[in-house]
Amino acid sequence: YVAAVYEHESILSPNPVAPVERRAALELMGRNLDIYEQQVLAAARQGAQIIVFPEDGIHGFNFTRSSIYPYLDFVPHSHSGKWNPCREPHLYNDTEVVQRLSCMALKNKIFLVANLGSKQPCERSEPRCPLDGRFQFNTNVAFGADGALLATYRKHNLYFEYAFDTPAEPDYAFFDTPFAGKFGMFTCFDILFFEPAVSLITQYNLKQIVYPTAWMNQLPLLSAVEFQQAFSTAFNVNILAANIHHPTLGMTGSGIYTPVKSFIYHNMESYGGKLIVAEIPVITADYKTNLEKTPGRVSEKEKGKEQSPPFFYAEMMYDNFTFVPLWGEKGELQVCANSLCCYLNYQRAVLTDELYALGVFDGLHTVHGTYYVQACALVKCGGLSFSTCGQEVTDATALIDFQLWANMSTPYIFPLLLTSGITLDFADHMGWKNNHYFLSKNRTSAGLLTAALYGRWYEKD
Repeated sequence: YVAAVYEHESILSPNPVAPVERRAALELMGRNLDIYEQQVLAAARQGAQIIVFPEDGIHGFNFTRSSIYPYLDFVPHSHSGKWNPCREPHLYNDTEVVQRLSCMALKNKIFLVANLGSKQPCERSEPRCPLDGRFQFNTNVAFGADGALLATYRKHNLYFEYAFDTPAEPDYAFFDTPFAGKFGMFTCFDILFFEPAVSLITQYNLKQIVYPTAWMNQLPLLSAVEFQQAFSTAFNVNILAANIHHPTLGMTGSGIYTPVKSFIYHNMESYGGKLIVAEIPVITADYKTNLEKTPGRVSEKEKGKEQSPPFFYAEMMYDNFTFVPLWGEKGELQVCANSLCCYLNYQRAVLTDELYALGVFDGLHTVHGTYYVQACALVKCGGLSFSTCGQEVTDATALIDFQLWANMSTPYIFPLLLTSGITLDFADHMGWKNNHYFLSKNRTSAGLLTAALYGRWYEKD
């Protein structure tokens, strides 16, 4: 099928905390929707059957709970397919944004997914009802090619979004299409958590995901395109990921991903939006994922093999990693932390004057969110001293053949493979073998930035 995602540079409110009238809010959102309209038309002309827009693309961000209120539409929850906002505009009040999106889908005969702010009145007597008498949600909406509202999803894992509420229960949102079956839907930070993302995919056996996001890149392990690809690979799903484009805030990185090929956009240099259109295969449900085998625990025998120095500590992604440097043209390395041991066999094509290190972390990550990580990572350091390992690096020249493996305690492992200029590569082999998860590659297509096994041990969150 042919899919489109649009990385949108949103027109933002100059002062998001200042109170405005609904009319002014609609005027600002209208300017973003005008751009959406052009992009839907452009995508449809290229044969796209579905288009996805980013999180916060219509209203922007940095609001307070009260200042965002004029920007919120009323969106009836789980009204699947029974309401067509373009054809029945007067069914509910405050649905101007939803109506415009519905009409874009209808006019261009295309499935459309977008993100907006929604409101839902509640009785103050209800246990979770906020003091102002309403819930405010960060909401995705999906429309059919006829303009009908097919599904809504209210973001569960909020990322410092004080203007919004978390729904009482996670939404499992999906909708059906004639060209690729069911599409599941979640937003941004959700991708790092079990609920609802992993639950949704496994419970409903989903193979296509639409993913609006407003992601701030964080190298070396959590750049948008790097993690989106890893998620697609780990769960054997296609992902249509639309990010917002604000390079000054470190926000870029969208793509259409399959487990074996991707069409990406990552651009920190220029401004303006970017439309990606690509034809991808429908994944059928009987294909095996990389999560089939359960990991094993470490045997005491393996634990005995102590790391020969010099190992050193450095901060990476706000976590204290234990590292060992790669010296020479080739070698075998091991580094451990808690119960996790990482192993690496490597051979460099040519010895360059770049420092690489193998790092391990097994613990609770607590900055910008709390979640348990088991990571085993081969990274290029920022300079030639150990203290630069873990820094954000975007360019590399070293071509390295490697086999990386670790005795992970969780089956949820995201294989990261990032190359110079924030480009992606694909492993030759990966999967479980003798209670270890491994990732191997002969000769990356460009200089190696990161090769990592990023494990999420959800039960320990």
